Amino acid sequence: MVKNISILGSTGSIGTQTLDVIREIGGINVCAVTANNNIELLEKQIREFKPDIAAVMDCEKAEILKERTKDCKTDILSGMDGIIAAAVYDKSDTVLTSVVGNIGILPTFEAIKAGKDIALANKETLVSAGELIMNAVNKYGVKIYPVDSEHSAIFQCLQGNSENKIRRILLTASGGPFRGRNAEELKNVKASDALKHPNWNMGKKVTIDSASLMNKGLEVIEAKWLFGVDLDHIQVVVQPKSIIHSMVEFKDGAVMAQLGTPDMRLPIQYALYYPERRYLDGERLDFHKLKEITFEDPDMDTFLGLPMAMDAARKGGSMPTVFNAANELAVKKFLQEKIGFLDIYDIIAQSMERHTVIRNPELEEILAVEDETYKWIESRW
Repeated sequence: MVKNISILGSTGSIGTQTLDVIREIGGINVCAVTANNNIELLEKQIREFKPDIAAVMDCEKAEILKERTKDCKTDILSGMDGIIAAAVYDKSDTVLTSVVGNIGILPTFEAIKAGKDIALANKETLVSAGELIMNAVNKYGVKIYPVDSEHSAIFQCLQGNSENKIRRILLTASGGPFRGRNAEELKNVKASDALKHPNWNMGKKVTIDSASLMNKGLEVIEAKWLFGVDLDHIQVVVQPKSIIHSMVEFKDGAVMAQLGTPDMRLPIQYALYYPERRYLDGERLDFHKLKEITFEDPDMDTFLGLPMAMDAARKGGSMPTVFNAANELAVKKFLQEKIGFLDIYDIIAQSMERHTVIRNPELEEILAVEDETYKWIESRW
């Protein structure tokens, strides 16, 4: 049976790799795609995959794309309304949410309400609105298939073990490009330095988050919601080669791990074709060459992203929204060379310190807190 899919963020890192997987394996019809403003690549995708709908967040770019593709049958939509239309498109069975940042919350929420299963690559959705999203998942009876390599690994380790109690999740981290450096050595690093990840090929925002260990903090919060495990039972361990993608320890002491090469196409294909494992061309682990796998504790005195995330998660309510929004804007400013690397932590800390937590926020409140955080930061940096 052919699966029909909408891809939110089809021109980004995860989106393009998803289309690579579909191109190689087949069996999936791409019926809707969206992008922020990369209409050159989106046009190529429209001509190759012939989706019914394509949406562009930038309304002016959408008009240009509409003119360029007037010989195609694809309807060109624009703005958030267009993104949501792609997310709830009636022909889609599954929605891959691979847009970056809090912008993914609303279309993901609407897709769930429309009864769509979610292949989730937008971790900010659960960080900022975890309780709201998981309540909607249960209410509308849909499934979430994690695409992040770590959460996919945990999901794979839990197959056949749904009745067995998790003692703890062991969430692995590479340590990023600055592993081993201290705060003094990070004062003058540039975005170009932070974008040199030793293992993974990812988008810019995720790569910077990896350098600050902010990404691991986001993933801890995401794991809490995805797998129903409290923060005290999630441990982050640094595995520099990114061979073990994460592990689960059960109550009897047994530990299950998912290993593989650092290739995002593997968790993508598992989310898209679950429960099947389809053949995927690519490098395989060679244990004769590997020799050993080493582990380290994360340096939470230098890389404050992880302890900040844990603090935000423990305070709960709207605080994770502030944490995530502040990080999102701080990373943007760092990439624009308007602030230094360590300023990312200062912006987040100050944003969290001034915020009064809203308990059990509704979607409108979450979006309002996000907007207010952006405005406060912009007024000071």
